[in-house]
Amino acid sequence: MNFIADMSLINGAYFVSALLFIFSLIGLSKQESAENGVLYGIVGMTIALAATIANPAVSNIQTILIAMVIGGSIGTWLAVKVEMTQMPELVAMLHSFVGLAAVAVGYNSYFDLHGVEGMMLNIHLVEVFLGVFIGAVTFTGSVVAFGKLNGFLNSKSLMLPHRHKLNLLAGVVSFGLMIYFVKQGGDDQSLYIMTGIALLFGWHLVASIGGADMPVVVSMLNSYSGWAAAAAGFMLGNDLLIITGALVGSSGAILSYIMCKAMNRSFISVIAGGFGTTTVVSEDQDYGEHTETNAEDVADMLSNAKSVIITPGYGMAVAQAQYPVYEMTKKLRDKGIEVRFGIHPVAGRLPGHMNVLLAEAKVPYDIVLEMDELNDDFPETDVVLVIGANDTVNPSAMEDPNSPIAGMPVLKVWNAKQVIAFKRSMNPGYAGVQNPLFFKDNTSMLFGDAKASVDNIVKAL
Repeated sequence: MNFIADMSLINGAYFVSALLFIFSLIGLSKQESAENGVLYGIVGMTIALAATIANPAVSNIQTILIAMVIGGSIGTWLAVKVEMTQMPELVAMLHSFVGLAAVAVGYNSYFDLHGVEGMMLNIHLVEVFLGVFIGAVTFTGSVVAFGKLNGFLNSKSLMLPHRHKLNLLAGVVSFGLMIYFVKQGGDDQSLYIMTGIALLFGWHLVASIGGADMPVVVSMLNSYSGWAAAAAGFMLGNDLLIITGALVGSSGAILSYIMCKAMNRSFISVIAGGFGTTTVVSEDQDYGEHTETNAEDVADMLSNAKSVIITPGYGMAVAQAQYPVYEMTKKLRDKGIEVRFGIHPVAGRLPGHMNVLLAEAKVPYDIVLEMDELNDDFPETDVVLVIGANDTVNPSAMEDPNSPIAGMPVLKVWNAKQVIAFKRSMNPGYAGVQNPLFFKDNTSMLFGDAKASVDNIVKAL
Protein backbone atom coordinates (compact mmCIF):
# COMPACT_ATOMS: atom_id res chain seq x y z
CA MET A 1 0.00 0.00 0.00
CA ASN A 2 2.85 2.35 0.89
CA PHE A 3 4.54 1.48 -2.38
CA ILE A 4 1.39 2.43 -4.34
CA ALA A 5 1.11 5.68 -2.38
CA ASP A 6 4.76 6.46 -3.05
CA MET A 7 4.35 5.79 -6.77
CA SER A 8 1.29 8.06 -6.88
CA LEU A 9 3.35 10.90 -5.42
CA ILE A 10 6.19 10.22 -7.86
CA ASN A 11 3.83 10.11 -10.86
CA GLY A 12 2.27 13.34 -9.62
CA ALA A 13 5.73 14.92 -9.45
CA TYR A 14 6.46 13.70 -12.97
CA PHE A 15 3.20 15.27 -14.16
CA VAL A 16 4.15 18.62 -12.61
CA SER A 17 7.60 18.37 -14.22
CA ALA A 18 6.05 17.67 -17.63
CA LEU A 19 3.84 20.77 -17.30
CA LEU A 20 6.84 22.89 -16.33
CA PHE A 21 8.76 21.65 -19.37
CA ILE A 22 5.83 22.67 -21.60
CA PHE A 23 5.75 26.11 -19.93
CA SER A 24 9.51 26.28 -20.49
CA LEU A 25 9.12 25.76 -24.24
CA ILE A 26 6.34 28.35 -24.35
CA GLY A 27 8.55 30.83 -22.48
CA LEU A 28 11.51 30.22 -24.76
CA SER A 29 9.44 31.07 -27.83
CA LYS A 30 9.77 34.82 -27.08
CA GLN A 31 12.75 36.91 -26.00
CA GLU A 32 10.75 38.74 -23.34
CA SER A 33 9.73 35.51 -21.58
CA ALA A 34 12.88 33.45 -22.28
CA GLU A 35 14.34 33.94 -18.80
CA ASN A 36 11.16 32.62 -17.17
CA GLY A 37 11.20 29.74 -19.64
CA VAL A 38 14.67 28.73 -18.49
CA LEU A 39 13.59 28.95 -14.83
CA TYR A 40 10.57 26.70 -15.49
CA GLY A 41 12.90 24.16 -17.08
CA ILE A 42 15.32 24.25 -14.13
CA VAL A 43 12.51 23.76 -11.58
CA GLY A 44 10.96 20.99 -13.68
CA MET A 45 14.25 19.10 -13.96
CA THR A 46 14.94 19.51 -10.22
CA ILE A 47 11.54 18.01 -9.36
CA ALA A 48 12.07 15.17 -11.87
CA LEU A 49 15.48 14.28 -10.43
CA ALA A 50 14.19 14.38 -6.85
CA ALA A 51 11.21 12.18 -7.74
CA THR A 52 13.43 9.66 -9.54
CA ILE A 53 15.79 9.37 -6.58
CA ALA A 54 12.80 8.95 -4.22
CA ASN A 55 11.36 6.14 -6.35
CA PRO A 56 11.26 2.92 -4.24
CA ALA A 57 12.26 0.90 -7.30
CA VAL A 58 15.55 2.81 -7.63
CA SER A 59 18.54 1.21 -5.92
CA ASN A 60 22.19 2.28 -5.58
CA ILE A 61 21.14 5.81 -4.69
CA GLN A 62 24.64 6.57 -3.44
CA THR A 63 26.11 5.75 -6.87
CA ILE A 64 23.48 7.92 -8.57
CA LEU A 65 24.22 10.85 -6.27
CA ILE A 66 27.96 10.55 -6.93
CA ALA A 67 27.29 10.50 -10.70
CA MET A 68 25.04 13.57 -10.34
CA VAL A 69 27.71 15.47 -8.41
CA ILE A 70 30.36 14.62 -11.03
CA GLY A 71 28.05 15.46 -13.96
CA GLY A 72 26.76 18.63 -12.29
CA SER A 73 30.30 19.81 -11.58
CA ILE A 74 31.37 19.26 -15.19
CA GLY A 75 28.21 20.97 -16.46
CA THR A 76 28.73 23.98 -14.19
CA TRP A 77 32.37 24.28 -15.24
CA LEU A 78 31.41 24.15 -18.92
CA ALA A 79 28.60 26.68 -18.47
CA VAL A 80 31.01 29.14 -16.86
CA LYS A 81 33.87 28.49 -19.28
CA VAL A 82 32.15 28.26 -22.67
CA GLU A 83 31.69 31.48 -24.64
CA MET A 84 28.50 32.20 -26.56
CA THR A 85 30.44 31.66 -29.79
CA GLN A 86 31.12 28.06 -28.71
CA MET A 87 27.52 27.34 -27.74
CA PRO A 88 26.67 25.50 -31.01
CA GLU A 89 29.60 23.11 -30.44
CA LEU A 90 28.54 22.57 -26.83
CA VAL A 91 24.95 21.85 -27.85
CA ALA A 92 26.14 19.33 -30.46
CA MET A 93 28.31 17.58 -27.88
CA LEU A 94 25.45 17.45 -25.35
CA HIS A 95 23.29 15.80 -28.00
CA SER A 96 25.96 13.12 -28.38
CA PHE A 97 25.72 12.33 -24.66
CA VAL A 98 21.96 11.85 -24.95
CA GLY A 99 22.48 9.46 -27.87
CA LEU A 100 25.13 7.49 -26.01
CA ALA A 101 22.86 7.26 -22.96
CA ALA A 102 20.04 5.87 -25.14
CA VAL A 103 22.40 3.19 -26.50
CA ALA A 104 23.44 2.22 -22.95
CA VAL A 105 19.81 2.06 -21.78
CA GLY A 106 18.90 -0.04 -24.82
CA TYR A 107 21.60 -2.64 -24.18
CA ASN A 108 20.78 -2.74 -20.48
CA SER A 109 17.07 -3.28 -21.22
CA TYR A 110 17.93 -6.06 -23.68
CA PHE A 111 20.27 -7.97 -21.38
CA ASP A 112 17.90 -7.51 -18.44
CA LEU A 113 14.85 -9.13 -20.08
CA HIS A 114 13.12 -11.31 -17.46
CA GLY A 115 9.57 -12.66 -17.55
CA VAL A 116 8.56 -10.81 -20.73
CA GLU A 117 6.80 -13.03 -23.26
CA GLY A 118 4.57 -13.03 -26.31
CA MET A 119 3.45 -9.75 -27.84
CA MET A 120 4.94 -7.70 -24.98
CA LEU A 121 8.35 -9.22 -25.75
CA ASN A 122 8.06 -8.24 -29.42
CA ILE A 123 7.07 -4.68 -28.50
CA HIS A 124 9.95 -4.37 -26.07
CA LEU A 125 12.45 -5.72 -28.61
CA VAL A 126 11.28 -3.11 -31.15
CA GLU A 127 11.71 -0.42 -28.48
CA VAL A 128 15.23 -1.67 -27.74
CA PHE A 129 16.22 -1.87 -31.41
CA LEU A 130 14.87 1.57 -32.33
CA GLY A 131 16.27 3.13 -29.15
CA VAL A 132 19.78 1.83 -29.85
CA PHE A 133 19.56 2.79 -33.55
CA ILE A 134 18.40 6.37 -32.93
CA GLY A 135 20.87 6.77 -30.06
CA ALA A 136 23.83 5.55 -32.10
CA VAL A 137 22.95 7.80 -35.07
CA THR A 138 22.58 10.77 -32.72
CA PHE A 139 25.89 10.01 -31.00
CA THR A 140 28.20 9.87 -34.01
CA GLY A 141 26.21 12.49 -35.95
CA SER A 142 26.61 14.91 -33.05
CA VAL A 143 30.33 14.18 -32.72
CA VAL A 144 30.82 14.98 -36.44
CA ALA A 145 28.70 18.15 -36.08
CA PHE A 146 30.90 19.19 -33.15
CA GLY A 147 34.02 18.64 -35.25
CA LYS A 148 32.68 20.58 -38.22
CA LEU A 149 31.49 23.49 -36.07
CA ASN A 150 34.81 23.52 -34.27
CA GLY A 151 36.66 23.69 -37.58
CA PHE A 152 38.83 20.57 -37.39
CA LEU A 153 36.60 18.43 -39.66
CA ASN A 154 35.30 19.28 -43.12
CA SER A 155 32.63 17.67 -45.29
CA LYS A 156 34.85 16.70 -48.23
CA SER A 157 37.34 14.72 -46.14
CA LEU A 158 34.53 12.76 -44.45
CA MET A 159 32.25 11.92 -47.37
CA LEU A 160 32.42 8.55 -49.12
CA PRO A 161 31.58 7.99 -52.80
CA HIS A 162 27.90 7.22 -53.57
CA ARG A 163 26.95 8.64 -50.19
CA HIS A 164 23.18 8.65 -50.84
CA LYS A 165 23.19 5.01 -51.91
CA LEU A 166 25.22 4.08 -48.83
CA ASN A 167 22.85 5.97 -46.54
CA LEU A 168 19.85 4.26 -48.14
CA LEU A 169 21.53 0.85 -47.90
CA ALA A 170 22.26 1.41 -44.20
CA GLY A 171 18.60 2.18 -43.55
CA VAL A 172 17.31 -0.83 -45.50
CA VAL A 173 19.77 -3.28 -43.87
CA SER A 174 18.94 -1.94 -40.40
CA PHE A 175 15.21 -2.39 -41.04
CA GLY A 176 15.83 -5.99 -42.16
CA LEU A 177 17.92 -6.65 -39.06
CA MET A 178 15.11 -5.33 -36.85
CA ILE A 179 12.61 -7.78 -38.35
CA TYR A 180 15.06 -10.66 -37.85
CA PHE A 181 15.87 -9.45 -34.31
CA VAL A 182 12.19 -9.49 -33.30
CA LYS A 183 11.41 -12.82 -34.99
CA GLN A 184 14.30 -14.48 -33.16
CA GLY A 185 13.04 -13.16 -29.83
CA GLY A 186 16.29 -11.23 -29.50
CA ASP A 187 19.64 -11.86 -31.18
CA ASP A 188 22.95 -10.47 -29.90
CA GLN A 189 24.63 -10.59 -33.28
CA SER A 190 21.90 -8.57 -35.01
CA LEU A 191 21.99 -5.91 -32.31
CA TYR A 192 25.78 -5.60 -32.53
CA ILE A 193 25.75 -5.35 -36.35
CA MET A 194 22.96 -2.77 -36.31
CA THR A 195 24.80 -0.68 -33.72
CA GLY A 196 27.91 -0.61 -35.91
CA ILE A 197 25.84 0.35 -38.99
CA ALA A 198 23.99 3.05 -37.04
CA LEU A 199 27.25 4.55 -35.76
CA LEU A 200 28.63 4.73 -39.31
CA PHE A 201 25.28 5.95 -40.65
CA GLY A 202 25.15 8.86 -38.17
CA TRP A 203 28.74 9.81 -38.95
CA HIS A 204 28.27 9.78 -42.72
CA LEU A 205 24.80 11.36 -42.68
CA VAL A 206 26.03 14.54 -40.97
CA ALA A 207 29.38 14.49 -42.81
CA SER A 208 27.49 14.77 -46.11
CA ILE A 209 25.70 17.98 -45.14
CA GLY A 210 27.25 21.25 -46.31
CA GLY A 211 28.39 24.13 -44.11
CA ALA A 212 25.50 26.42 -45.08
CA ASP A 213 23.03 23.88 -43.68
CA MET A 214 24.80 23.30 -40.35
CA PRO A 215 22.30 25.38 -38.29
CA VAL A 216 19.58 23.03 -39.54
CA VAL A 217 21.76 20.03 -38.64
CA VAL A 218 22.21 21.21 -35.04
CA SER A 219 18.45 21.66 -34.78
CA MET A 220 17.81 18.24 -36.34
CA LEU A 221 20.25 16.55 -33.97
CA ASN A 222 18.34 18.19 -31.15
CA SER A 223 15.25 16.43 -32.51
CA TYR A 224 17.09 13.09 -32.79
CA SER A 225 18.26 13.38 -29.19
CA GLY A 226 14.65 13.94 -28.12
CA TRP A 227 13.44 10.82 -29.90
CA ALA A 228 16.37 8.89 -28.40
CA ALA A 229 15.28 10.06 -24.93
CA ALA A 230 11.67 9.08 -25.68
CA ALA A 231 12.84 5.62 -26.79
CA ALA A 232 14.78 5.30 -23.52
CA GLY A 233 11.60 6.30 -21.68
CA PHE A 234 9.67 3.46 -23.32
CA MET A 235 12.40 0.97 -22.42
CA LEU A 236 12.49 2.15 -18.80
CA GLY A 237 8.73 2.57 -18.49
CA ASN A 238 9.28 6.21 -17.51
CA ASP A 239 6.37 8.42 -18.61
CA LEU A 240 8.21 11.69 -17.95
CA LEU A 241 11.13 10.67 -20.16
CA ILE A 242 8.67 9.77 -22.93
CA ILE A 243 6.87 13.12 -22.65
CA THR A 244 10.09 15.13 -22.43
CA GLY A 245 11.68 13.27 -25.33
CA ALA A 246 8.59 13.76 -27.47
CA LEU A 247 8.56 17.50 -26.67
CA VAL A 248 12.22 17.90 -27.62
CA GLY A 249 11.93 15.63 -30.66
CA SER A 250 8.84 17.28 -32.13
CA SER A 251 9.92 20.87 -31.37
CA GLY A 252 13.36 20.21 -32.89
CA ALA A 253 11.79 18.74 -36.01
CA ILE A 254 9.36 21.67 -36.36
CA LEU A 255 12.18 24.20 -35.91
CA SER A 256 14.29 22.38 -38.51
CA TYR A 257 11.38 22.46 -40.95
CA ILE A 258 10.86 26.20 -40.36
CA MET A 259 14.58 26.84 -40.93
CA CYS A 260 14.57 24.78 -44.13
CA LYS A 261 11.64 26.86 -45.40
CA ALA A 262 13.57 30.02 -44.51
CA MET A 263 16.57 28.76 -46.48
CA ASN A 264 14.48 27.45 -49.39
CA ARG A 265 15.85 23.99 -48.68
CA SER A 266 14.02 20.69 -48.93
CA PHE A 267 13.57 19.31 -45.40
CA ILE A 268 14.02 15.73 -46.62
CA SER A 269 17.11 16.58 -48.68
CA VAL A 270 18.91 18.17 -45.73
CA ILE A 271 18.25 15.38 -43.22
CA ALA A 272 19.08 12.80 -45.90
CA GLY A 273 22.61 14.15 -46.14
CA GLY A 274 22.23 17.04 -48.57
CA PHE A 275 20.61 14.91 -51.30
CA GLY A 276 20.34 16.83 -54.55
CA THR A 277 22.36 19.86 -53.41
CA THR A 278 25.48 19.21 -55.45
CA THR A 279 26.39 22.37 -57.37
CA VAL A 280 29.22 23.72 -59.47
CA VAL A 281 31.14 26.69 -58.09
CA SER A 282 33.15 28.94 -60.37
CA GLU A 283 36.54 29.51 -58.72
CA ASP A 284 38.00 31.91 -61.31
CA GLN A 285 35.15 34.43 -61.57
CA ASP A 286 36.34 38.03 -61.60
CA TYR A 287 34.19 40.21 -59.35
CA GLY A 288 36.31 43.34 -59.82
CA GLU A 289 37.93 45.44 -57.08
CA HIS A 290 36.57 46.14 -53.61
CA THR A 291 36.56 49.55 -51.90
CA GLU A 292 38.03 50.07 -48.43
CA THR A 293 36.98 52.62 -45.81
CA ASN A 294 37.87 53.60 -42.23
CA ALA A 295 36.06 54.12 -38.93
CA GLU A 296 36.03 57.92 -39.15
CA ASP A 297 34.39 57.92 -42.58
CA VAL A 298 31.83 55.38 -41.41
CA ALA A 299 31.06 57.55 -38.36
CA ASP A 300 30.47 60.56 -40.67
CA MET A 301 28.23 58.48 -42.89
CA LEU A 302 26.18 57.28 -39.91
CA SER A 303 25.89 60.78 -38.43
CA ASN A 304 24.37 62.05 -41.69
CA ALA A 305 21.98 59.12 -42.04
CA LYS A 306 18.30 59.05 -41.13
CA SER A 307 17.85 55.28 -41.24
CA VAL A 308 20.40 52.56 -40.35
CA ILE A 309 20.02 48.77 -40.39
CA ILE A 310 22.58 46.46 -38.76
CA THR A 311 22.78 42.86 -39.99
CA PRO A 312 24.93 40.78 -37.60
CA GLY A 313 26.49 37.39 -38.29
CA TYR A 314 28.79 34.85 -36.70
CA GLY A 315 31.76 37.20 -37.07
CA MET A 316 30.14 39.57 -34.57
CA ALA A 317 29.83 36.70 -32.10
CA VAL A 318 33.48 35.68 -32.54
CA ALA A 319 34.68 39.25 -32.00
CA GLN A 320 32.33 39.78 -29.02
CA ALA A 321 31.31 43.02 -30.74
CA GLN A 322 27.72 43.05 -29.50
CA TYR A 323 28.57 45.36 -26.57
CA PRO A 324 30.17 48.20 -28.59
CA VAL A 325 27.42 47.66 -31.20
CA TYR A 326 24.90 48.49 -28.47
CA GLU A 327 26.89 51.61 -27.52
CA MET A 328 26.95 52.69 -31.15
CA THR A 329 23.22 52.03 -31.46
CA LYS A 330 22.51 54.09 -28.35
CA LYS A 331 24.56 57.05 -29.63
CA LEU A 332 22.85 56.99 -33.01
CA ARG A 333 19.36 56.77 -31.49
CA ASP A 334 20.21 59.67 -29.16
CA LYS A 335 20.90 61.69 -32.32
CA GLY A 336 17.40 60.84 -33.60
CA ILE A 337 18.63 58.31 -36.16
CA GLU A 338 16.42 55.25 -36.67
CA VAL A 339 18.43 52.07 -35.99
CA ARG A 340 17.12 48.55 -36.50
CA PHE A 341 18.64 45.08 -36.58
CA GLY A 342 17.91 42.56 -39.33
CA ILE A 343 18.22 38.93 -38.22
CA HIS A 344 18.38 36.11 -40.74
CA PRO A 345 16.73 32.86 -39.52
CA VAL A 346 20.08 31.04 -39.68
CA ALA A 347 22.42 33.87 -38.70
CA GLY A 348 25.20 32.35 -36.58
CA ARG A 349 25.47 28.60 -36.19
CA LEU A 350 22.51 27.97 -33.94
CA PRO A 351 18.88 29.09 -34.19
CA GLY A 352 18.42 32.33 -32.24
CA HIS A 353 22.17 32.79 -31.77
CA MET A 354 22.17 36.46 -32.80
CA ASN A 355 19.04 37.28 -30.80
CA VAL A 356 20.66 35.95 -27.62
CA LEU A 357 23.87 37.89 -28.23
CA LEU A 358 22.00 41.15 -28.77
CA ALA A 359 19.75 40.57 -25.76
CA GLU A 360 22.88 39.89 -23.70
CA ALA A 361 24.16 43.35 -24.73
CA LYS A 362 20.80 44.98 -23.73
CA VAL A 363 19.75 45.84 -27.29
CA PRO A 364 15.98 46.61 -27.09
CA TYR A 365 13.82 43.75 -28.35
CA ASP A 366 11.55 46.03 -30.39
CA ILE A 367 14.31 47.08 -32.82
CA VAL A 368 15.48 43.49 -33.46
CA LEU A 369 13.45 42.32 -36.46
CA GLU A 370 13.32 39.20 -38.61
CA MET A 371 14.47 39.13 -42.23
CA ASP A 372 10.94 39.17 -43.69
CA GLU A 373 10.01 42.24 -41.64
CA LEU A 374 12.91 44.28 -43.04
CA ASN A 375 13.68 43.09 -46.55
CA ASP A 376 11.36 45.57 -48.24
CA ASP A 377 12.83 48.50 -46.27
CA PHE A 378 16.39 48.38 -47.60
CA PRO A 379 15.79 50.68 -50.61
CA GLU A 380 14.77 53.47 -48.19
CA THR A 381 17.70 52.79 -45.84
CA ASP A 382 20.67 55.18 -45.87
CA VAL A 383 23.32 52.89 -44.37
CA VAL A 384 23.51 49.15 -43.70
CA LEU A 385 26.23 47.78 -41.43
CA VAL A 386 27.01 44.14 -42.21
CA ILE A 387 28.91 43.00 -39.11
CA GLY A 388 30.45 39.57 -39.53
CA ALA A 389 27.70 38.27 -41.82
CA ASN A 390 28.47 36.71 -45.19
CA ASP A 391 26.26 33.97 -46.60
CA THR A 392 23.06 35.52 -45.21
CA VAL A 393 23.63 38.72 -47.26
CA ASN A 394 25.02 37.09 -50.40
CA PRO A 395 23.23 38.15 -53.62
CA SER A 396 24.49 34.94 -55.29
CA ALA A 397 21.61 33.16 -53.57
CA MET A 398 19.24 35.07 -55.85
CA GLU A 399 21.42 35.69 -58.89
CA ASP A 400 23.54 32.54 -59.39
CA PRO A 401 21.62 29.26 -59.91
CA ASN A 402 24.90 27.30 -59.63
CA SER A 403 25.73 28.67 -56.18
CA PRO A 404 25.63 26.21 -53.23
CA ILE A 405 23.26 28.68 -51.54
CA ALA A 406 21.08 29.22 -54.64
CA GLY A 407 17.45 29.89 -53.73
CA MET A 408 18.20 30.63 -50.09
CA PRO A 409 16.32 33.78 -48.95
CA VAL A 410 18.83 36.44 -47.88
CA LEU A 411 18.81 39.96 -46.47
CA LYS A 412 18.77 42.23 -49.56
CA VAL A 413 21.24 44.70 -48.09
CA TRP A 414 22.65 45.66 -51.52
CA ASN A 415 19.44 47.62 -52.18
CA ALA A 416 20.40 50.18 -49.52
CA LYS A 417 22.09 53.47 -50.46
CA GLN A 418 25.36 52.57 -48.68
CA VAL A 419 26.65 49.25 -47.30
CA ILE A 420 29.57 48.89 -44.90
CA ALA A 421 30.87 45.32 -44.54
CA PHE A 422 32.93 44.54 -41.43
CA LYS A 423 35.35 41.68 -42.14
CA ARG A 424 38.81 40.49 -41.21
CA SER A 425 39.65 39.59 -44.80
CA MET A 426 38.10 38.86 -48.19
CA ASN A 427 37.87 35.13 -47.41
CA PRO A 428 34.51 33.47 -48.23
CA GLY A 429 31.95 32.62 -45.55
CA TYR A 430 31.09 29.34 -43.84
CA ALA A 431 29.47 27.92 -46.99
CA GLY A 432 32.74 28.52 -48.87
CA VAL A 433 31.16 30.92 -51.36
CA GLN A 434 32.57 34.29 -52.40
CA ASN A 435 30.20 37.22 -51.88
CA PRO A 436 29.66 39.62 -54.83
CA LEU A 437 28.18 42.14 -52.37
CA PHE A 438 31.69 43.12 -51.31
CA PHE A 439 32.53 44.28 -54.83
CA LYS A 440 29.42 46.36 -55.51
CA ASP A 441 29.73 50.12 -56.08
CA ASN A 442 27.68 51.02 -52.99
CA THR A 443 29.67 48.71 -50.67
CA SER A 444 32.79 49.63 -48.69
CA MET A 445 34.91 47.19 -46.68
CA LEU A 446 36.00 47.98 -43.12
CA PHE A 447 38.73 45.45 -42.39
CA GLY A 448 39.89 44.37 -38.94
CA ASP A 449 38.50 42.99 -35.71
CA ALA A 450 34.78 43.87 -35.57
CA LYS A 451 34.90 44.88 -31.90
CA ALA A 452 37.86 47.22 -32.44
CA SER A 453 36.26 48.68 -35.57
CA VAL A 454 32.97 49.44 -33.80
CA ASP A 455 34.87 50.87 -30.81
CA ASN A 456 36.66 53.26 -33.18
CA ILE A 457 33.35 54.28 -34.75
CA VAL A 458 31.88 54.95 -31.30
CA LYS A 459 34.85 57.17 -30.44
CA ALA A 460 34.49 59.06 -33.73
CA LEU A 461 30.78 59.55 -33.09
